[in-house]
Amino acid sequence: MTDQLIGQHPLLSLDGVDVEVAGKVVCDDVSLVIREGETHVLLGQNGSGKSSLLNAIMGTGPFEVSSGRIRFADTDITEATVTERARLGLGMAAQRPPRLPGVTVTKLAHAIGRDEQLQSVAKTMRLDRLVHRDVNVGFSGGETKRWEVMKLLLQQPRLCLFDEPESGVDLENVAVVGRAIRQLLDTPTADGRARSALIITHTGFILDHLDTAIGHMLVDGHLVETGDAHQIFERMRRQGCAA
Repeated sequence: MTDQLIGQHPLLSLDGVDVEVAGKVVCDDVSLVIREGETHVLLGQNGSGKSSLLNAIMGTGPFEVSSGRIRFADTDITEATVTERARLGLGMAAQRPPRLPGVTVTKLAHAIGRDEQLQSVAKTMRLDRLVHRDVNVGFSGGETKRWEVMKLLLQQPRLCLFDEPESGVDLENVAVVGRAIRQLLDTPTADGRARSALIITHTGFILDHLDTAIGHMLVDGHLVETGDAHQIFERMRRQGCAA
C-alpha cells in the first residue's frame, strides 16, 4: 500500500441519503465517507437495508435515492445511470446476479477490453473451464460467487462494492473469494491509486481476509455505529444488533 496514492479527499460520499423501494423508505438519512485505499464493511441483520443501500450507490433499480446526495470522485452521481457510474470507476459484485443467456464469459471480457487478462484471472478464480459458458447459466452457487469477484478483477474499478460475497458457499470457496478480494484491493489502479471497497457481510467470514476495515452497523435502515469492523462484528455475534 505504501507505493499507492492514497487520497485525503473522499472517493465516495453519502450525505443524508434516503433510499426508497416502491414508495417505502428502507434507508433513512445515511451519511458516510470512503476515502481512497479504505475498506469499509456494512453490518446488520437481514432486512436492515444493507443491500438496498449498496444498490442505490450503484444505481440499480428499483432502489431510488429520494433525498440526499451521492458523490463519487468529486462528481455528483445521485441521478447518474449504472453505465455512467461504471465508467467513472464503480463496480459491484451482486448477491443474486442475473443469468445472461447468449453472453459467454469470453464475450463479456472482450466487451470490456480484457481479453488478455481473462485466462490468468479465470485461473485465479478456478473458473478456467467456464470461460466459454454463458454468464451464470448453470453455474453452481460457489461458481456464481467466484464469477462476481472475477468480473471485478477484470473490470478493475476504483471502488468495489460486494454484496455478501461469502454467503451460500462452502468454506473452500470462501477462501478462494477472500483471497481474490484481497488481491484486487491490494492492486493499485492503472494510475497508481489505492483501491477502495464497501463490503456487506452477514456471516463475517470475509473479515478473516481483511487486515483492517472500517465497520458500519445498519439497524432498520439507520446507520447507528461506525468503528472497527472486527470489533463491531464480534459484539454483534455475541449480543445481536441492538444499538
